Amino acid sequence: MFRIPLTAALLLVAASAARADDAAPYSAIDQAAAGIEDQVIAWRRDIHQHPELGNREFRTSGMVADHLRALGIEVREKVAHTGVVGVLKGGKPGKVVALRADMDALPVTEQTGLPFASKETAVYNGKETGVMHACGHDTHVAILMGVAEILAGMRDDLAGTVKFIFQPAEEGPPEDEDGGARMMVAEGALADPRPDAIFGLHVGPRDYKTIGYASGPLLSSSDRMRIHVVGKQTHGASPWRGIDPVVVAAQIIMGLQTIHSRQIDVREPHVISVGMVQGGVRFNIIPDDVELIGTVRTQNEAVRAEVHERIVRTAQKIAESAGATAEVTFSQPIPVTVNDPGLTEKMLPTLQRVAGKENVQPTATVMGYDDFSYFAQEVPGLFFFLGTRAPDMPASEAAPNHSPLFVVDESALVLGVRALANLTVDFLNGTSETERAAAN
Repeated sequence: MFRIPLTAALLLVAASAARADDAAPYSAIDQAAAGIEDQVIAWRRDIHQHPELGNREFRTSGMVADHLRALGIEVREKVAHTGVVGVLKGGKPGKVVALRADMDALPVTEQTGLPFASKETAVYNGKETGVMHACGHDTHVAILMGVAEILAGMRDDLAGTVKFIFQPAEEGPPEDEDGGARMMVAEGALADPRPDAIFGLHVGPRDYKTIGYASGPLLSSSDRMRIHVVGKQTHGASPWRGIDPVVVAAQIIMGLQTIHSRQIDVREPHVISVGMVQGGVRFNIIPDDVELIGTVRTQNEAVRAEVHERIVRTAQKIAESAGATAEVTFSQPIPVTVNDPGLTEKMLPTLQRVAGKENVQPTATVMGYDDFSYFAQEVPGLFFFLGTRAPDMPASEAAPNHSPLFVVDESALVLGVRALANLTVDFLNGTSETERAAAN
């Protein structure tokens, strides 16, 4: 009969016990996540039915603050108007992890037909509009509320501190107001204690229960562009008596598109889009002025500066050629969202363990933005995408974020809860799964 020497046997028992100890927090997280899944979905539906625009998230932030306090978490409110910061101190000393969720909805009239669809309305930029969580921020809040409940239940075993950052106005604050991540940073959301890392996620119509990530740039920069074209008002029947800013504005719109196609290397991704054209009060009066409002997206700061310069030159020269003037301004700047390569490499095994290695895939940088970038400029950050498209829905039929038809498969939310909770525990433990396996 083959016999294992006593020393070897003891080592095997010790190794088995060590593996069991290693697995214990993950098992606890999975069990707690399964137990809280229905509550996460209920929170999400409640928030979805009562959406609020940026800097106006009064109900949502109150709900979040009440929940965190009930869990025994220290709470600071009214950060950047309506933001909430919770601090959970673990039972053991260690590092600090921050987790972020955005709370604001969009000026979109919902058309999903869901039983909990939003019927809310608001005034946005002087116009009455529907309000909808058309970008999934309702799910982000519900997911992080679930993570807070799980980690609060594990506080005695946590080796460090967790900061829960519930952020307003990620989509941008109202005109003439400050807000969002930049304002949260300025008001000390990352101070006392300062995080060693920050994690965040965003849902979207990617494949069901998949995770998309990038090491380095993930999301583009964004600038709000405003071009004020001034001509000379006249009768529509005699345009030669004035200077038509409508025609000039149209020429500027077309001219802007040549920046990408003819002026800058097309291998450098950038987008210039005009989303609003405002001018005139009557069909037969050529107005004095027209305003163009749009967005500029780039993935490289040098290209960003060059695009801005060329927009100004294009608008001003086209206007000058017609005897008009054009003033260009840029506002609400959002930097490129960059995942820290070292942090990404260290935490990738955690995401692969949670979602399955085959379901965690690198993704190309996208032209959308997220002001999570302001947090990631301050401390190492890792931001990733969570696929919430129903498994039986073809990708071609899935409505994108910001659509009035945007929906999520709520059964995917529990993966977001597990992912953020596991990232937190692994980071606070100080070693990745790969490092633990090598040590064993």
